[in-house]
Formats: sequence, C-alpha cells, structure tokens
Amino acid sequence: MSAEPLEIHLEEQDLSRSLRDDVRTGLTAQPRWLPPKWFYDARGSELFEQITRLPEYYPTRAERAVLAERADTIAEVTGAKTLIELGAGSSEKTRLLLDAFTRHGGLGTFVPLDVSVSALRQSTAEIAADYPGLRVRGIVGDFTRHLDRLPAGGRRLVIFLGGTIGNLLPAERAEFLAAMRAALEAGDWLLIGTDLVKDPAVIVPAYDDAAGVTAEFNRNVLRVINRELGADFDPEAFAHVALWDPDREWIEMRLRARWPVRVRVLGLDVGFDAGEELRTEVSAKFRPEGIAAELRAAGFAVPDFWTDPDGLFGVTLARAD
Repeated sequence: MSAEPLEIHLEEQDLSRSLRDDVRTGLTAQPRWLPPKWFYDARGSELFEQITRLPEYYPTRAERAVLAERADTIAEVTGAKTLIELGAGSSEKTRLLLDAFTRHGGLGTFVPLDVSVSALRQSTAEIAADYPGLRVRGIVGDFTRHLDRLPAGGRRLVIFLGGTIGNLLPAERAEFLAAMRAALEAGDWLLIGTDLVKDPAVIVPAYDDAAGVTAEFNRNVLRVINRELGADFDPEAFAHVALWDPDREWIEMRLRARWPVRVRVLGLDVGFDAGEELRTEVSAKFRPEGIAAELRAAGFAVPDFWTDPDGLFGVTLARAD
C-alpha cells in the first residue's frame, strides 16, 4: 500500500513568518535567545543524525533499549488501532513499535506529524513500502499548534520520543500536555520519552562532544537565518557552549561571541559584546515522579514507567482519563 498524499497544515509562508517572528523577538530580548526548532534544515537534520551515533550521546541508544524491551507490552496494553507520532523525523525508533503491533495485529493506521515536507514524504513512502498492510497518513504540522488536527476515531496511541518534551519550558510543557489531553478521548494513550536527571559528567558531554559535531549543529541555526532572512552572521564568530543548570535541572546550549560582533537582519542592527551569549536550546531532564505529576495535572493516568538498564532515560505510558 502506498502512502496517502500528505495532509498539509503548515505552508512554507507559515514557516517563514514564524522564523521572522522568532528571530525578531529573540534577538531583541535580554538575554537573547532563539528556539531550537530552527536547527533543523536538511544540513541540521543530517548533523543531528550524526550526533545520535556519537559515543557521548546516550539518549537515542537508551531510549531504543527501552522500546526494544517494552514494545510488545506497549502493543498489548494499548491495543491501539491508530499510532500517531509527533515530531516524527525518520521514524527510525518507531519501527520497533510498528514491528510489535504487526506481531500482535490490530493496528490499521500510522500517522506521523512533522514540520518538514521533504522528510515526511520520504519517511511515509519508506514506512508504507515496509509495512504494506498499514495505512500511512502523514501530516505536515507543528505539534505545539496542530494537535487538534490529529485524526479521530479508534483507539489511539500518540508517541512523543527523543526527550523532545524537554525542549519546552515548564509553562510550555503544561500547555502542550493540556492540549494533548484535549485532543484525545478517554482511553487513548500517550507514550512519552524523557531524559532523566543524572550526573552532569554524563549529561554535558552529550551536548558538547569531543568531535565538535554538536558545535556545528548549534551554529547551524545562524546559517539557517543567513540563508532564509539574508542575515550576515559569521558562524565562526560564535563558540559553542553547553551548561548544566542544577537548580532548573536542565542543560542549555548557547552561542558565545568570541569577539564583538554586529549583525544585520530584518532591518535590525544587533550588537554582541565579546563573551555575550545567545541561548539556542533548553533540554530539561526529568525525575520519574516529576513527569508523572505533570501528566496527572493534565488529565492522564500513569500506569507504566520504564528505563533502560542503566537508568539513563525514561519512557512513560500514560492513559487519557
């Protein structure tokens, strides 16, 4: 069965408008910031795939270990007829779940949602070819804005993997989880991956690898802004920084001006002093009781929580009450 035509709720002009708004807001704020979603053009996605294979970057391996061990349990417990993936990308880890649902039977539809038309077109074609009995219906959208566009009907399992929820600030997480619950019917399921609080000596190298791949990934946001908005950032004028915040229990990626820098973009003349920093990502780490409390506050029951053998990464199965 071939993949269905993509359902598009996010046009190129929407992305362009969103980028302009984020850049104007973030570069005029104090301290300055940019959201991490703008890392991911084709080059950024390629760099991130490299990051997931680095020896320092444990989250992908650890989450895969959990899914490999628990996929059959997830298929059996949820009995889902429709599997929905938020921020799908290549859906590589999702295949562990698709294989389990194939063994157990009953799954009829797979719905990956992602902002990238090209990535989604490729991944839906590949999934449809590899799982010929499955209806594959890709949705081009933003998981912070388009949860109300998810298909209704049947018992649904929504998966949100990779620890991506950690990129949302606490108030944003609460808003997202409330919107997620509103989009689901009682008895639907949510599977969510969260990186866990641990020794910073393990966490920090995952965001500051010895080979410098993460540094290039971080600076890629500047290249995206140069290309899309005609800015004149010199990416090499900014050093990559990864800092652990023990109070908030999150890591921040920043770009630090190596010397005084002036940038022109969107009619703005933006000056950075030497040593001034631009925050590009927050990645919160979680405690099991913390993510369970956030889910319960949004209207979910939390029947299951699993970790990899080393306790690095958690996967929570929650049910909409």
